[in-house]
Amino acid sequence: MGGYLASMTGFGAYTAAWATAVRVRGCPLPDRPEPWDVVLTSVATFRLSRLLSKASVTSPLRAPFTRYVGPQGPAELHEEAEGGRDTVGELVTCPFCTSVWVVSTLTAGQLLWPRATRTAMGALAALAGADALQLAYSALVSRTTGDD
Repeated sequence: MGGYLASMTGFGAYTAAWATAVRVRGCPLPDRPEPWDVVLTSVATFRLSRLLSKASVTSPLRAPFTRYVGPQGPAELHEEAEGGRDTVGELVTCPFCTSVWVVSTLTAGQLLWPRATRTAMGALAALAGADALQLAYSALVSRTTGDD
């Protein structure tokens, strides 16, 4: 329980720091989020969370807290939290857990640096689309050639 409490405290401090930065800069808050921003933020959060928590290329970032188990899907790894560092290991290997931090960061970024953040989110959304096309293409080739 101590690790979870520390994680929640860290997240609270993290979001309080972003909120303070937004307030100090005097960034106006929208009356409500635009639907397009919600969609873009969702797709960007999905892609960046999976990139950080599952991608083989980012495994060195997770290595101090995890143990490699095996491959898990295209260019993704299955890792488990390393003993003694369970909470951080769980956080960095769980795309659902990571997404809470990512969406908070992207939301603050949209308030502080809207153009740069939307550009980065657009790139992440395009990457998610490209990934979907790669998987669809592989499935189509496999289906038409009979290769499994």
